[in-house]
Amino acid sequence: MTEEARAAGTHRLLLANEAATIRLAADIAAIVKPGDIVALSGHLGSGKSVLWKQRLAIAVAARKLIDGAGWGEARRDFMLGDASTRAYERLTRPGGETAVLMISPPRPDGPPIRMGKPYSAIAHLAETIDAFVAMDRGLRSLGYSAPEILAEDLAGGLLLIEDLGAEGVLDAEGRPIPERYEATARLLADLHRHTLPTILPVAEGHDHIIPEYDRQALAIETELILEWYAPHIAGVTLPAVTQAEFGRIWNKLFDEILAAPATWTLRDVHSPNLIWLDKREGLAKLGLIDFQDAVLGHPAYDLAALGQDARVDVPAALELRLLAAYGSARRADVPDFDLAGFARAYAILGAQRNTKIAGIFARLDKRDGKPGYLKHLPRIEAYLRRNLEHPALEELKGWYQAHMPRLFEEPGEAV
Repeated sequence: MTEEARAAGTHRLLLANEAATIRLAADIAAIVKPGDIVALSGHLGSGKSVLWKQRLAIAVAARKLIDGAGWGEARRDFMLGDASTRAYERLTRPGGETAVLMISPPRPDGPPIRMGKPYSAIAHLAETIDAFVAMDRGLRSLGYSAPEILAEDLAGGLLLIEDLGAEGVLDAEGRPIPERYEATARLLADLHRHTLPTILPVAEGHDHIIPEYDRQALAIETELILEWYAPHIAGVTLPAVTQAEFGRIWNKLFDEILAAPATWTLRDVHSPNLIWLDKREGLAKLGLIDFQDAVLGHPAYDLAALGQDARVDVPAALELRLLAAYGSARRADVPDFDLAGFARAYAILGAQRNTKIAGIFARLDKRDGKPGYLKHLPRIEAYLRRNLEHPALEELKGWYQAHMPRLFEEPGEAV
């Protein structure tokens, strides 16, 4: 050990789990400079050794991409990411121009849980950055404001993309700006009037096939509430027969959803992924991000994601305005558009989405050590109750009342 190293001292860290190891590796990868040496020693285990090598390889590839794109002098600042394993940095040139580095290495397969497939494959979550690239170019070809791709390293899972800015669709108090939410509803109506391709180019000779939001994907998402929310939040253990009844009820509802024509379903159309571009015109005023998990699904799904925003309270009155704005825009193109049928599908898919999210937020807390997401659960539960009031969901509501009564308790009541 050098004198300099001795002077710096020894720091001992306890890494509780793989997520903590990944965070530490990311922190070190962000601060190492050319000429630095990172040595691995001790009882790391083969898994951690591979992980560190992967993180450092990403750091080297990112530097190469940035330099090659002419952004070598830019300052790099970590941006708060999302619930996924993706990471983002904002690059700022000395003159103030900015871009975003998207770090999304290929998703490693999790353990097989059904039909020999991991959860991500069954739910059709993007496994590489190719899906983002394909959907980005597809959306831009229709005139929507997805970020321009400035440079790419597809094999490494790295993109340098246009920085759309930080102005969103919420006001200073974090409340929805109705006009911006309505503009998003009209954008979705415009998207859904198109006949859209199911295969999109990624690079020369390489295409992305948009997966179908099929029965297996819809079902495995609802089951997250059984696996994570039920035991860890609701405090109930559900026998196999009760879980089977849950699946039977949902399968009947999915029959309706899957009978309808499918369209591009971006899957996370809500406030964290919407950017307001005031200097642009028309539908281009809305910047779109985080659409790599897009599937071919029912058009009501994305409107439900917007009208029941997981990160902010959307009043019921505004939600009705969004349905009206969407319906009006669709009827301008298709006069006999079935708004009542659409509203029925909206309630079903709103219930499906919030059932899924309740499970995801419980999993983020229990498995991934991210308790911050629990603050959103009361909102998700309220949205789910709102959906369950639709007559189409009477049987499902009865199941929840019988087996997860916590959902129907008012805030402050004992659990």
